[in-house]
Amino acid sequence: MSNNVFRFTEVEIGGTKIRIETGKLAKQANGAVTVTCGETVVLVTAVASKEPKEGIDFFPLLVDYEEKFYAAGKIPGGFFKREGKPSDNAILISRLIDRPIRPLFPENYYNDVQIITSVLSYDQTNLPDIISMIGASCALYISDIPFYKPIGAVRIGYLNGEYIINPTVEKLEECQLNMVVAGTRDSVIMLEGEAKELPEDIIINSIKKALEEIEKLVDLQIKFVQEIRPEKINENWQAGQSLIEEKQKYYQLIKKGYAGLIEKALIIIDKSEREEKLASLKKEIIEKLESGVENTEDVLNLSAFSEAYDSICREIMRNLIIENKFRADHRKPDEIRPIECEVGILPRVHGSALFTRGQTQALVITTLGSVRDEQSIDTLEEDTTRKFYLHYNFPPFSVGDVKPRRSQSRREIGHGALAEKAIKVLIPEETEFPYTIRVVSEILESNGSSSMATVCGASLSLMDAGVPIRKPVAGVALGLVKENEKYVILTDIMGLEDHYGDMDFKAVGTADGITAIQMDLKIDGISLDILQEIFERSRLGRMYILDKMNTTISKPRTELSRYVPKMLIINVNTDKIGNIIGPSGKNIKKIIEETDTCIDIKDSGEIFITADEQEKLEKAKYLIEGLAKEAKVGEIYNGKVKRITKYGAFVEILPGVEGLLHISNLSYSHVNRVEDIVKLNDEFQVKVIGIDQQGKIDLSRKDLLSNPEKNEKNANRRFRRKTN
Repeated sequence: MSNNVFRFTEVEIGGTKIRIETGKLAKQANGAVTVTCGETVVLVTAVASKEPKEGIDFFPLLVDYEEKFYAAGKIPGGFFKREGKPSDNAILISRLIDRPIRPLFPENYYNDVQIITSVLSYDQTNLPDIISMIGASCALYISDIPFYKPIGAVRIGYLNGEYIINPTVEKLEECQLNMVVAGTRDSVIMLEGEAKELPEDIIINSIKKALEEIEKLVDLQIKFVQEIRPEKINENWQAGQSLIEEKQKYYQLIKKGYAGLIEKALIIIDKSEREEKLASLKKEIIEKLESGVENTEDVLNLSAFSEAYDSICREIMRNLIIENKFRADHRKPDEIRPIECEVGILPRVHGSALFTRGQTQALVITTLGSVRDEQSIDTLEEDTTRKFYLHYNFPPFSVGDVKPRRSQSRREIGHGALAEKAIKVLIPEETEFPYTIRVVSEILESNGSSSMATVCGASLSLMDAGVPIRKPVAGVALGLVKENEKYVILTDIMGLEDHYGDMDFKAVGTADGITAIQMDLKIDGISLDILQEIFERSRLGRMYILDKMNTTISKPRTELSRYVPKMLIINVNTDKIGNIIGPSGKNIKKIIEETDTCIDIKDSGEIFITADEQEKLEKAKYLIEGLAKEAKVGEIYNGKVKRITKYGAFVEILPGVEGLLHISNLSYSHVNRVEDIVKLNDEFQVKVIGIDQQGKIDLSRKDLLSNPEKNEKNANRRFRRKTN
């Protein structure tokens, strides 16, 4: 359990103090810390099960990042008024915490471990994700859980030649780079970020700057643990010495009798055929073991056997790469699989593309909508909307599996977010292209790097839809196989290389620079020298793919699909918005009904009109502009009679603006009935003679007519002058 003595430590990172406390909250957890930066506070707990989980061959780590709305002084929306399922942002931060700590747990450790991060206070200035990552490392490090190597994490921004460590929320909006770097004292272990087409050297220099601060955070945790002196579980966590011995026995047996057959199976080019052969070979060995052919007296331990078989496959594949530079599908280390690009393949959608690279295939569709199709986001910060968003779907048939389809997995959310970050910097401003843009990637086949296929397909699909993105964007996944000082970098990794390799590196960008980056490792870090080589290999791969894509479509289409709704933007003074909307929305509802349009009004005075025909747009525009105009006393307007009462007629002088033409102002002569002078839908000129404080308008018709009495007096005067 967590040490119950209260202790704290502090360090200044990027000009802001970070404080870590333990021994006060959540004392029944194996490890618990509160981390404070400014007035942002997170509680991070680490708990491990007493016994290992049986029948698994992976480490069961679960990370949950929870945003409490009270942290920002907010009450959740909805009927129940409480936090619901994790938001996409919470899931992405959970993954951000998970990725750098997962490779640092010991091999063969199969106890359940759960990290829960709760945001207790948020000051709207200092983001909680970075201190959550630091807190997770520290909570594990001070606990009895076998976690022996702490990590540090910082966010680094870049603005006008300056590198900024942990920029504030406000400053981050201005930055050309937003990247999270996590690492141990001397190695990078994870990258996650987005940039505005920055060159590789700026990204690498940013990582160097980040590592300087990470070193401080790691040293802080080491000193903290020296004070606490936790008793780490050393032997008891292992899944039993007998199980380890069994795995070793199976390992030796498989390697001695079947290594050659496994190697032949591993270098089958086709994924499905390779997997079938490996599965068949595994089944054959199991049958021989169970029948006694291999002279084993013990009952087969399937879990231990499966781990041993997988270890042999891993060892053979890695050895082929390290010693012979030979890949399972016979490619060179820097070779990219065959690429095929198609656009406009679906008839009714607004934009579509099919991107195929080897046995990975993404069908990407773009849909354009109105302002009301923007995605609403309810976060600890102010509620916002997004006009561009990308959804990634990974159905089980893409890898030949059968699984129930329910909610989106964390992996799907993460892959979609990476692709979205890579593209959003190239999306035009609302003033240039007012449509809401939704991109959906359907992974139809997968053998590695489906997220990069999504990026490439999305770029093609957007251009096919006529979205004026500034440049095409592409990406490629790189892998790494490292044994001691030997290493091989692999371009465009397939699934097998991702599974048995040490790295998954993705840098996305245009011909001019990087727009998004993500790196995960299965080892405890890599040097900057290797990382620099990886960046250059990634750039070359990206340029190659861009050239391939450009042969299909290199710039956005000049015309939108005929199925895209028409859209028009007009700007009005903000003080006229009330007039346009009308009491209880009367005016705007009437315009929408009359014109069969969709109208969205923003507080800035921008009005977005959407319809399926241009004529409807123009009619709605005319009516809105009329409502935005002001009637002025003394001005003359062309009016139309809308209603007739006993005391006068209501005349529309501007679209949606009516005034009262009193019976006394119809004519100079006496009028018994209004209908004797004007009728419904009559059109004639009227003059505004008054506007009261409530905005009611008085009109006159007779002021524009000749006055008979005045004419008679003028005639008499002229007669007298002549006679004199």
